[in-house]
Amino acid sequence: MTKILAACGAGVNSSHQIKHAIEEEMKKRGYNVTCDAVMIKDITEDMLKKYDIFAEIAETDFSFDVTIPVVNAGPILYRIPAMAKPVYDEIESIIK
Repeated sequence: MTKILAACGAGVNSSHQIKHAIEEEMKKRGYNVTCDAVMIKDITEDMLKKYDIFAEIAETDFSFDVTIPVVNAGPILYRIPAMAKPVYDEIESIIK
């Protein structure tokens, strides 16, 4: 099981859209993935250690180093397959 963390400003809309899109696409590709959605301000170094991938919507500057792979998942929100596919491909590459 690959654990992914998606985050946005409010932790309500964008991160949940990304969460559902990633889970759905990775399932289609044959991967067992779970994705959580949170508010960006709630992310801590200890929290990130529980995940395999961080799917951010915009580049985030934390007061600590992020030690897991970071994927810019913002293009998923445009709902244009040609823009979302590279994001999914990058996630798949990390999982492999």
